[in-house]
Amino acid sequence: MFARIYAVLRGEPAVSQATAATPADLHVAVGALLVEAASRDDVFEPSERAAIERLLADRFELSPDSMAALLKASEEAKHGSLELFGFVRKLIKELDEHQRIEVIEMLWEVAYADSVLDAHEDAIIRKVAGLLYVSDFDRGAARRRARAKLGLGA
Repeated sequence: MFARIYAVLRGEPAVSQATAATPADLHVAVGALLVEAASRDDVFEPSERAAIERLLADRFELSPDSMAALLKASEEAKHGSLELFGFVRKLIKELDEHQRIEVIEMLWEVAYADSVLDAHEDAIIRKVAGLLYVSDFDRGAARRRARAKLGLGA
């Protein structure tokens, strides 16, 4: 702790390269949030798993093997974590506003993958959106885009 304070006083960056999130860390954080949203209603439907696989592969341009490894790491990270804030903190630091809104849209796509929005899924997306500093307006717009992509109407 004293080393960090001393570094700040000397004008060095407060965050060292060793603590900066890697792309893999960000991928796992997004994946863990998607898994959390899908399993929030206590049922991890095959359609939700397929949506997560598609979203991760498309968003991060992953091969099937890389996507499978990412999904496994995301599930393990989600089960090993007691709170969402660790994942959210990484995303706040590294993603711009547009990218954070994209994450919320991905969460909506997972929640609606089984064509049914559970109240617990809605609640977790509201919570994550708030933690990511995504406005209610942008969260609602992301929801409408996700529903339209899935053919559920706006």
